[in-house]
Amino acid sequence: MPTLDWIGKDKVINHHREVPFRVLDEQYTYNTESSENMVIHGDNLLALKALLPQYEGRIKCIYIDPPYNKGNTKDKKWIYSDNVDDPQIIEWIGKVVGNEGEDLVRHDKWLCMMYPRLKLLWKLLSNDGFIAISIDNVELFNLKQLCDEIFGLNNFITEISCINNPKGRSDDKYVATAHEHILIYKKDKVVFGQFTPEDKVIKRYREIDKNGERFRCIDLRKTGDEDLRSDREDMFYPFFYNEHNGRLLLGNNDEPTPEGYIRILPMKTSTIEGRWRWGKNDKAMNEGFQNLIAKYMPTKHKWTIFEKDYLKNKNGVKPTSVWAYKDVNSERGTEQFVSLGFNKTDFPNPKPVGTIKRILTMLNDSNAIILDSFAGSGTTAHAVLEMNKADGGNRKFILVEMGDYADSITAERVKRVIDGYGEGKNKTEGTGGNFTYYELGEMLLLPDGNLNESVDTQKIREYVYYMETKTAITPGIDINDPYFLGICRDTSYYFYYEKDSATTLSIDFLPQIKQRADAYVIYADTCTISKDDLKKWNIIFKKIPRDIAKL
Repeated sequence: MPTLDWIGKDKVINHHREVPFRVLDEQYTYNTESSENMVIHGDNLLALKALLPQYEGRIKCIYIDPPYNKGNTKDKKWIYSDNVDDPQIIEWIGKVVGNEGEDLVRHDKWLCMMYPRLKLLWKLLSNDGFIAISIDNVELFNLKQLCDEIFGLNNFITEISCINNPKGRSDDKYVATAHEHILIYKKDKVVFGQFTPEDKVIKRYREIDKNGERFRCIDLRKTGDEDLRSDREDMFYPFFYNEHNGRLLLGNNDEPTPEGYIRILPMKTSTIEGRWRWGKNDKAMNEGFQNLIAKYMPTKHKWTIFEKDYLKNKNGVKPTSVWAYKDVNSERGTEQFVSLGFNKTDFPNPKPVGTIKRILTMLNDSNAIILDSFAGSGTTAHAVLEMNKADGGNRKFILVEMGDYADSITAERVKRVIDGYGEGKNKTEGTGGNFTYYELGEMLLLPDGNLNESVDTQKIREYVYYMETKTAITPGIDINDPYFLGICRDTSYYFYYEKDSATTLSIDFLPQIKQRADAYVIYADTCTISKDDLKKWNIIFKKIPRDIAKL
């Protein structure tokens, strides 16, 4: 598979492993005592790494709207600006890429910024989940190659053309761009949901049966590719139709036409034999025969068979690769943002809620965790909360925003969506809900490899268990078994750690092991049990902090 190369790639391709693990410091919880919904302020590279111990492989849907890198941003102070010239990003590139970073063009900078973040997003994505990424033409093809490399070419689902500006951008030099792109990749297997049929689809169901049900007629003859008798001999056979009593029969090719009946074959023309869409013994035929009708086509001078396709059976339609819906228009995004009491100048070009809702409809899971690591104004949380209110779902959101406005705009928007905003006829109804706001905290492991003793012990325990098992620790501590972390794959894990004193794995400590298993992994500062006894009791000793693995 062809891969993309750029200046600095060799420095960032494994950089996600070197990113220090930081804890998340809870600042406040809104509208409840505790919440699984999260708004995190901080560099999304660090925040994504901090989420791994609890969320690796658990995120069902990831949506990101990274900078488009158009090179025309007027506000140089804007976080993740289109020039990728935010001081924090420039400083990061200098540290990671080194002197080569001084020679990077803006595309190289953008790729350096995106690569490790996409690697961490891949780790967080569940096997049955997908990622959707908004982008425009400037970096579309670079992003496609990045995602092919990270998520796998075989996991590419589609590119959606989202018509977000039907009139087109008037300042474009040659062609007025009317759309942006949404790239969608899965991690392994995924089942998509369907969209509600639009009015233009519903209008196709023009006919009404005797029970008052609306339907449309679909030709049972196969059209398009492989539509000849020679393509599927078993799907060429006659129907017999009695025009007087309306009776329809299935026949065999060597069977003569019954008296009083018309013989109907799937002919493309008067001389070219086609085929039907259903075989005589197919499940579709057994279940759908009662909905077949014969009709004469006067313009073609022939009879054919139609399937009655009922509107009542149309729960939804597959998403298409072109979204020309009104609710994805960029103007809607600004209108929705302003309706919550913000000014247009508070945040440029907020995403329309409809765009995110359509992505979440494709998710087809009302209990999923949704992550947006370029959260901006908080549109993703807005969409999640509205959908939960509409269908009673329990979707959870995690937003990460680097900008200083993470609390004043991102989190504030979520509050206003939860509570509703305004008065009288201008009031927006609240959705209900809650969230917890976090800041990025200290590093768990210091640069010298030692544990940061200012970090809460439970955070250290969570990290150690995750590194051993790649699963999240079960909340709560048994006061009678304070060093126990959990059992995974018949191995019991213990973290014998005290901030103010050294710990020793000795014979005297063993009675404290109450959780029996086939094997044991026990962390402590030192060990006085012999290697033979450790082997006899199936104990693996790991020294603190030397043997604590790094993410």
